[in-house]
Amino acid sequence: MSECRVMIVDDHKMFRSGLRFLLNNVPTIEIVGEASNGKEFLEIAENIQMDIVLMDINMPEMNGIEATRLALEKYPDLKVIVLSMHGEEEYYDQMLDAGVKGFLLKNSDADELISALEAVMAGKSYFSQELLVNILDQKRLHKFRTETVKLSQRELEVLRLICDGYSNAEIAEELFISQRTVDRHRSNLLSKTACKNSTSLVMYAVKNKIIEID
Repeated sequence: MSECRVMIVDDHKMFRSGLRFLLNNVPTIEIVGEASNGKEFLEIAENIQMDIVLMDINMPEMNGIEATRLALEKYPDLKVIVLSMHGEEEYYDQMLDAGVKGFLLKNSDADELISALEAVMAGKSYFSQELLVNILDQKRLHKFRTETVKLSQRELEVLRLICDGYSNAEIAEELFISQRTVDRHRSNLLSKTACKNSTSLVMYAVKNKIIEID
């Protein structure tokens, strides 16, 4: 992984300290700042260069949903990974709409945290497997369509690779098709499933059991 500048946004100082401890020994990761709420984060973001934000959802003054939306309007290249707890599934659709690239449970270990950062830095999405299982159990993402739509075999292949975190170029190489063809399939998938982005497509695939979760 190339050099990754990380900002931690969470209202619990002990949790922020724990994340910093986990990541401080990773040579390619630099913790560039911390914030205790969305408002403080936006103020700090004006003066600090960062690549990825590890964002809590429920915080005082300004929550992670609003902070993510405002940050990505101003810094569209910024990548946000949600730090979630069980029981917060009702907010996931709002975070997806805001533009996040991944979801991690707060009890994730160091290896998964680093894997998430590597995936998102590479332009992919990342979802905690435990979190995906929990979403299936809770069935609380009402905003996503759960009825099955008719997808071609090729569209299913592309969708499964998107769920595995493949980029368009990697999908093209894997399926021996052009990247332009992959772009067309991805566009068709978004249209058919009424999803806004690749992250939403992953959620759709999970809810409709197109991909298997162990």
